[in-house]
Amino acid sequence: MAKYRIAILILITAALGTLVAQSPEPKPAFQGQTDAPAPTPSAPFDTQIVTERLNAPWSLAFLPDGTFLVTENGGAMKVVKSDGSVSPVEGMPGVRSVGAEGLHEVVLDLNFAQNRMIYFTYLAPPVGEPAGPWPLENLYDKVWAVPLAERRAMKIGQERVARARLSNDARRLENVEVIGQGVGERRMVVGRDGTLFISGADRFWLYESDLDGLEKPFLENPDERRNFTGRVMRINRDGSIPRDNPWLSRSTVLAETWAHGFKDPEGLAINPVSGDLWIVDHGPQGGDEINIVRPGRDYGWPNVTYGKQYDARQPDGRKNVSVGTGRTSIETVEEPRYYWVPSIAPSGMMFYTGNMFPAWRGNLFVGAMAGQHLVRLVLDGDKVVGEEKLLADRKARIREVKQGPDGAIYIFAGNQLVRLVPRAGK
Repeated sequence: MAKYRIAILILITAALGTLVAQSPEPKPAFQGQTDAPAPTPSAPFDTQIVTERLNAPWSLAFLPDGTFLVTENGGAMKVVKSDGSVSPVEGMPGVRSVGAEGLHEVVLDLNFAQNRMIYFTYLAPPVGEPAGPWPLENLYDKVWAVPLAERRAMKIGQERVARARLSNDARRLENVEVIGQGVGERRMVVGRDGTLFISGADRFWLYESDLDGLEKPFLENPDERRNFTGRVMRINRDGSIPRDNPWLSRSTVLAETWAHGFKDPEGLAINPVSGDLWIVDHGPQGGDEINIVRPGRDYGWPNVTYGKQYDARQPDGRKNVSVGTGRTSIETVEEPRYYWVPSIAPSGMMFYTGNMFPAWRGNLFVGAMAGQHLVRLVLDGDKVVGEEKLLADRKARIREVKQGPDGAIYIFAGNQLVRLVPRAGK
């Protein structure tokens, strides 16, 4: 049981974004794939705390009246006003919270001003079981301790995508409807064509895998990886399947699957220039990645990664144990546009298009939880040519980063909602 206790410790640490063990620096596949040079330093800016009255906030959306719609991992949805006051949104379905699972993304419909429709992702408890916190060992210790057949029969919960109408006074959800499930729910974004892209984490307990990958290739049945590794799913806003999804002609792959081979993707954004879907994915120990997501493509996990297995998970004291094939590149696997070793624990992703920070226009921003900073990446097309660490002096986990309607940048720094604005007189 000792190794299972270690596993739980690792999962807790990873969920909190504080695991920063060092792995050897792998060789990049091309110049600029990692360790981009520091760009011209940013002009001075100020931070303004909107509120400190949040509890494990996860996602942020901007309502037309200037208030903020916020999700908290434990299952609460709240409205934050500009004066920092916080009020709950009633009518949420039951949420089970365990480790990194719980209530996650919230986005507004393209026609929200007319229809008041929102979309959100969450973990629902099994039928007949209560919502609320669930002991972490139920999901990890007990899962790893039993054979695959027993794991697949466990009542863990159901990852869901739902839509609902937010009442005119923003106090309650109406007509809640589940429109998708089984993706490992993390982030969600509305594509240019109005479809929903939803990223999900690797569901390691449903196939022969592990939290940080097996020490052998997983190549026997590619459809298992397409269905159970971290995926991006694509559905219409009513939950139906778009007719141009890439796997519709293959009956053994789930119809909503758009791409697969991710570990724990916690950031999605549409590139405003190209319209491409970009994703940021947690590696194991090292190997956090930024990828451009193409339909039907394989992104490697758990066969190919720039990371290693967690040192602390090795009962024999080994370090830098390889994952899967032990290779960082395979011809059939998409190369990440950028990666980090050691891990920064990325969460949240945003292309900046506003006027408040003209020097940052076109830059990509990523929150870093273990790194405890905000990443600014300077791009040349789809290549990263510069990396700057912002807000490192705050020593706070950055979970979310969004551009507001006013052109300011908003982040979750721990339990704070923080606004970034140019320094007066600069």
